[in-house]
Amino acid sequence: MEVKNYATFKEGVNACVPTILGYVGIGIAAGVVGKSVGLSILEIALMSILVYAGSAQFIICGMLALHSPISAIIFTTFLVNLRHFLMSMSVAPYFKKEPLITSVGIGTLLTDESYGVLMTALSNERPVTSAWTHGLNITAYITWILSTVVGGLLGNWIPDPHMLGLDFALVAMFAGLFILQVDYPLRKKTKETLIVIGTVCLSLYLFMGFFTPEISVMLATLLGCTVGVVNHGN
Repeated sequence: MEVKNYATFKEGVNACVPTILGYVGIGIAAGVVGKSVGLSILEIALMSILVYAGSAQFIICGMLALHSPISAIIFTTFLVNLRHFLMSMSVAPYFKKEPLITSVGIGTLLTDESYGVLMTALSNERPVTSAWTHGLNITAYITWILSTVVGGLLGNWIPDPHMLGLDFALVAMFAGLFILQVDYPLRKKTKETLIVIGTVCLSLYLFMGFFTPEISVMLATLLGCTVGVVNHGN
């Protein structure tokens, strides 16, 4: 059986392939949507460079179409991306020996997808280097920017991304990453893994009845993390 390595920048790039396949489709869709609300190619590129969050960029475009105030757009984007603080904090202990600038770089470019790949690597209980993580993050970052720009260029010919099923690319990518991340822990600690998954799913369903989707995801994530830590400690 081939043992995967998580050491070099090139190996990080290779680990990013599933993310690349998903980013191309959803990135093009994001570019098309951005073009449809009146953004220029430069503005689409800048949004991808500075915001770098697929769900937030779709929301920004939707709010621009509704002529929402800039303060509301900024606040909503902040709430949607607040989960990145939790993701960065959860992986920070693995890079505590790295220089501050390296840790900042890893946290800044960490997304849901790259986080999923990174956690899958960490679950294999093999050392993960900063070079490997940079290869993973930077490859995903460049792919996303280029994909949204291509989508912006194609925006005049693809008025509706749903016609080609591009909107499903993000769902498919998350499903694949989820299976990869859960497979190893599930085989090793089936009971603990199922408890965490069940806690997150049930709490998210309940929270959605009282809070916004963004806050519900945050609360469900925090509760799932708490249950996971308690079970691990026991």
